[in-house]
Amino acid sequence: MPMTSDLSSKVTEGIRVNVRCTYVHDESSPRHHYFLFAYKISIINESPFPVQLLRRCWHITDGYGQKREVKGKGVIGKQPHIPPGQSHEYVSGVDFTGPIGRMQGHYIMKRTTDNSLLKVEIPPFVLCYPFLNN
Repeated sequence: MPMTSDLSSKVTEGIRVNVRCTYVHDESSPRHHYFLFAYKISIINESPFPVQLLRRCWHITDGYGQKREVKGKGVIGKQPHIPPGQSHEYVSGVDFTGPIGRMQGHYIMKRTTDNSLLKVEIPPFVLCYPFLNN
């Protein structure tokens, strides 16, 4: 049974990024130090300009303080165009060897009207094995 976190949200230059995360119970194995989480990202263009998501950068920290950085083009193989008033959503995942972790990062986006680049913040959020909250 998945457990969903509270919403994390941040607006940068008129681009809202909302994050919700879920513990994936059926594919995790705490006994083997494998904790899988899914996160759903909603990117809402509240600005008057069309944008395109070009790159992502994630800063991931596990409960033991180990850090990793993940960079790449687009999200899940796409570099979506997001017109004003529209949104793009996707789901991805991350695993940890411990029951808790933290993620945050940013997207590099381009305003397609003038090709200017924007650094859009992804709000920090905590991924936590649900039984730690009891």
